[in-house]
Amino acid sequence: MLTDRDLDDVKDNGYRQELRAGFLLREPPPGFRHGRLQMRLAEMLAAFVRAQELGEVVPDVGFVLAENPATVRQPDLAFVRAARLALLVDDARRFPGPPDLAVEVLSPTDPPGDVHAKVADFLAAGTQAVWVVDPRTRSVTCYRTLLQPRRLVEEDVLEGEDVLPGFSIAVAAIFR
Repeated sequence: MLTDRDLDDVKDNGYRQELRAGFLLREPPPGFRHGRLQMRLAEMLAAFVRAQELGEVVPDVGFVLAENPATVRQPDLAFVRAARLALLVDDARRFPGPPDLAVEVLSPTDPPGDVHAKVADFLAAGTQAVWVVDPRTRSVTCYRTLLQPRRLVEEDVLEGEDVLPGFSIAVAAIFR
C-alpha cells in the first residue's frame, strides 16, 4: 500500500496518477476536447471567484482525501474557499483535505464505474459539490449526494448554489 509521500516517487510516464485506499491509479493524458472544456470552465470559474474574492480555482491539483489508507484524488478543476487556503503549507504538493467543489470533465476512456468511485471519494471526504461534465452528451451532472444527482442539459443553467453563491452559467456556454 502506498502513502501520499510515496506518490512523489512514482514515475508518471505521462499518466495522471492518484491513490485510492493506498492503491495506485493511472489515467492516460486527456485529449484536446477535454483540455479545451477544462480551460473554458477554469476561465469562467476563476473570473467569478476572483471578482468575488471567494478563494482559488486550480486545475489538476492533488487533494489528500484520506491518510490511512491514503486516497489522493486529482480533479480536472477544483475550488477551495478562501478560509480554507490557510491549510496549505507553502511547499505542499497536494492540498491537505477535499476541495469545496470538484469538477471532472469526462474523457472517452473514463469507465463510468471509475467516475462514480471518484465522485464518491470526494463526497465522502467532505467535498460539497461535484460537477461531472460530459462532452459526448453535452450535459453536466451535479452531485451533492451520490443518491440524488441532477443532470443538466444545454437548455439548463448551472448554478453555484451555496458553494459559489451567485455563480450561474448556461450549460450550452460550456460547450460552445
